[in-house]
Amino acid sequence: MQFGQPRPRRKPSLTPMIDVVFLLLVFFMLAARFGTDTQMPLMIGGQGQDTWQGPPRLVDIAPDGLRLNGIATQPEALAGELAALMDGPGDTIVLRPTEETPLQRVVAVMEALQGAGLTALVLVE
Repeated sequence: MQFGQPRPRRKPSLTPMIDVVFLLLVFFMLAARFGTDTQMPLMIGGQGQDTWQGPPRLVDIAPDGLRLNGIATQPEALAGELAALMDGPGDTIVLRPTEETPLQRVVAVMEALQGAGLTALVLVE
């Protein structure tokens, strides 16, 4: 008994694999985060030539809260409390994060202060 002629082997088609690769490429291109980087003007402590004027304005940034001149304060009230200690929005504000403070928290405080119009921020260690 004979079963017939053996069929020739077909070569696998690469078209489905190429389609999948292109779909993945399009997915990652669309899912990638395309945005503009923002820049914050920042003075590093000790580099400025300006002399200090007015009352102290030291903001301690901790993972669990903020302290203005050693007194605990809420993030929403920080700009208002700083304004009472300043002659104008160009007065220097010293920011001092603790070692455990994540960088994103420091940036959030800086953005909030810049959003309130306070631009002379100094970051110290």
